Amino acid sequence: MNKKPIQLSDHFTYGKLLKFTLPSIVMMVFTSIYSVVDGYFVSNYVGKTSFAAVNFIYPFLMILGAAGFMFGTGGSALTAKKMGEGKSEKAKEIFSLIIYTSLISGFIIAILGFIFVKPIAKLLGADGQLLENCVIYGHIIILAVPAFILQYVFQSFFITAEKPTLGLAVTVSAGITNMILDAIFVAVFKWGLQGAATATALSQVVGGIIPLIYFSRPNKSCLRLTKTKFDISVLTRTCTNGSSELMSNISSSLISMLYNTQLIKYAEENGVSAYGVLMYVNFAFLAIFIGYSIGTAPVTGYHYGAGNSNELKSILRKSTVIISVFAVFMFLSAKLLSNPLAKIFVGYDNELCELTNRAFSIFSFSFLFAGFAIFGSGFFTALNDGLTSALISFLRTLVFQIASVIILPLIFGIDGIWASMIFAEFMAASISVLFIFLKRKKYNYL
Repeated sequence: MNKKPIQLSDHFTYGKLLKFTLPSIVMMVFTSIYSVVDGYFVSNYVGKTSFAAVNFIYPFLMILGAAGFMFGTGGSALTAKKMGEGKSEKAKEIFSLIIYTSLISGFIIAILGFIFVKPIAKLLGADGQLLENCVIYGHIIILAVPAFILQYVFQSFFITAEKPTLGLAVTVSAGITNMILDAIFVAVFKWGLQGAATATALSQVVGGIIPLIYFSRPNKSCLRLTKTKFDISVLTRTCTNGSSELMSNISSSLISMLYNTQLIKYAEENGVSAYGVLMYVNFAFLAIFIGYSIGTAPVTGYHYGAGNSNELKSILRKSTVIISVFAVFMFLSAKLLSNPLAKIFVGYDNELCELTNRAFSIFSFSFLFAGFAIFGSGFFTALNDGLTSALISFLRTLVFQIASVIILPLIFGIDGIWASMIFAEFMAASISVLFIFLKRKKYNYL
């Protein structure tokens, strides 16, 4: 006898909450490994300069795909709220409008990105072979930006459609495609940076187009692409509500660019490469927090729309415990894996390996705090309070990180760069707790 699938209207125990959010967690982890897989093959089969180029230009490429987070998180929260209010047809119309808008936006962003990738790389300080490699890698990846944006959008909507497992299957398929093609194009065919970029672009096409086909046809989910009409108020609410996720992703990429600029100054190419390895682990670990936040958002949005304050209280309380456990586990994992991971990516260079290992030992403390700010921002997005969510993201990813990465190196040298994330995440977690306390009466979740 088949078990009843988990629905947004259910009461969520710890087990049910973890089971429901697990697909979105794994989805985000697999999405984060695009650059990780490219980095591994480029570093070990192409060379250190090419590896530095991938790390140098990747933040800019992530900015181009950030609109997908905005449309996905903002739109799914609005759609889930309508579903909670019993307005299923309106929910489908909103969903359709957001998907069509995302696709059109993707093509416009891709054109602009293709034009500006070289000037941006130059502005950030790349020159010579590093600049050339940035442009080669960037131009190929940018061709898949429309699909990349759709992939991010559908990651949120698969959960709202009560099909998180199907969303997981699509993302895993895209991730495996990237791994296999990287091995073939880079390790076997020796296509270098072009091969790595092509592998990633094709895997993003898989992640974006398969869901588009699924939702375009009759299906067993709560959502389907239908006829809709242009509604500026819906798009405004979607963009406002998802602005925190947009800001978080753009800001994170801008911060990565600033880190690279600082590292070029303090440790040259080796610093950029070491930071790249740190970011691979950071992408994967933060993807767990982001995936959990995305997974719980439709549940929060549904019960907020339905007026179930007791369930909101339960979700917040249980999520705090789960995030705390994740935080300790990730901190300990980063400590234990620092040396092995450094050897996997840059073991061919002793000086670089030693630098990377020390960076890990300092940077790992940031995982104790990062999840609370990420969840706090996502929680307010789900409550359709985009302003508070955006403020948390703005403070976390711009104000605190910019201040720390500029000031701390002046005091501690390159160790200050690695430690800057600890200070930024601690401050962001503190601010998130403050906002949750201040907003408790408005939303009745405490």
